[in-house]
Amino acid sequence: MFATPEQLANANKANVEAMLTLANTAFASAERLAALNLNTARAVLEDSVNNAKALLGAKDVQEIISLQSNFAQPAVEKVVAYSRSVYEITSQTQDEFSKVVEAQFAELNKNLAALLDKAAKSAPAGADVAVAAVKSAIAAANSAYDSINKAAKQVAEIAEANVAAATNATVKAVGAAAASTPKAKKAA
Repeated sequence: MFATPEQLANANKANVEAMLTLANTAFASAERLAALNLNTARAVLEDSVNNAKALLGAKDVQEIISLQSNFAQPAVEKVVAYSRSVYEITSQTQDEFSKVVEAQFAELNKNLAALLDKAAKSAPAGADVAVAAVKSAIAAANSAYDSINKAAKQVAEIAEANVAAATNATVKAVGAAAASTPKAKKAA
């Protein structure tokens, strides 16, 4: 009704660009995850071979127990580092997706406001009350969206802090357990 072919073409072009941005972000994230997984698999294989060689070279049961205790701390640290890397990649991907969606939402709001202004100018007398009601509803929806978005970001920040605290506590606990092994006590 109010849209010209140029406006429709521009809207379609913007939508295609947004979809391309989302697709490129998803592919980049998948590529980073694949590289991380390959590097982790390589490191796990190398560590397993080295640990097996060390265990095969042990002279008694006490040395085997000591070796196994010594393997625990680096393994936990590597699991924690891997988890952090995965979390970082997924967080960055989610942030990029959010930026695209927020930009699309802002553009939609701008276009809707322009459309309402145009409709109000050409509407019959008395229609400004209905237009004002629609604008008010849109403003309320935008306010609700902003509040939900801020709350979601706060929840994500709290979750990130909790994950960091839990992983640090796990690494410390494993380190303390490894330090209390019989070999560590003899060395002390």
